[in-house]
Amino acid sequence: MTGQRLKGKRALVTAAGQGIGRASALAMAAEGAQVFATDINMDALSTIRDTNHENIEIFELNALDDTSVKEGVARAQPDVLFNCAGFVHHGSVLDATDDEWEFAMNLNVRSMLRTIRATLPGMLERGQGSIINMSSACSSVIGAPNRFIYGTTKAAVIGLTKSVAVDYVAKGIRCNAICPGTVESPSWHDRVDALGAQLGSKEQAMTQFVSRQPMGRVATAEEIAALVVYLASDESGFTTGHPHIIDGGWSGQ
Repeated sequence: MTGQRLKGKRALVTAAGQGIGRASALAMAAEGAQVFATDINMDALSTIRDTNHENIEIFELNALDDTSVKEGVARAQPDVLFNCAGFVHHGSVLDATDDEWEFAMNLNVRSMLRTIRATLPGMLERGQGSIINMSSACSSVIGAPNRFIYGTTKAAVIGLTKSVAVDYVAKGIRCNAICPGTVESPSWHDRVDALGAQLGSKEQAMTQFVSRQPMGRVATAEEIAALVVYLASDESGFTTGHPHIIDGGWSGQ
């Protein structure tokens, strides 16, 4: 029954201030979950209050900090963990700096190690849990031009997901990854603006991004959130250890 698919579940979402994280927090709350929406950007996160969802609690959580993660997990005690925090670096292997590499590995991969390591004991004690990790079609699924660091980290997320899934499959814990194509979000518009500055116009940049999507458009954050809800729910109870590709046919060309 709509509005009740996640009733009784507690969900912790990182990077919930905008984009997929925000849409997923709202979608899970609409399906009855008690949602703990977190971010380091409290200005963005606070706009969730305007939606008037009584079952969403917001607080600051820094996925790069062990103490912040442990405190956030202790507060939320989640049955569902959605790891959405991440960053997209532009460039090839010859463009990549050590600082960019370290930052991306820390935010895109190690942050998930922190949250999962903090969350798993409680899930194991309760005998159930769903962990959902944000990967990308640009990963071990397919390569994308000038996405060396990003694609490498998102491939690592798929490996991390499979490892957690196989270790805990017999203990009531499921772990899956989501692999979107291009998704409309504030951070995507920032990347479009940056590419537009290089190409000479935002329109050229938009055309380049959209041209690789066979459907002729990018995804909405709400379309990805619908998959998050499914993986969080008991409907996906026989599903674990998989990268779920939702890329508008991009990787299927």
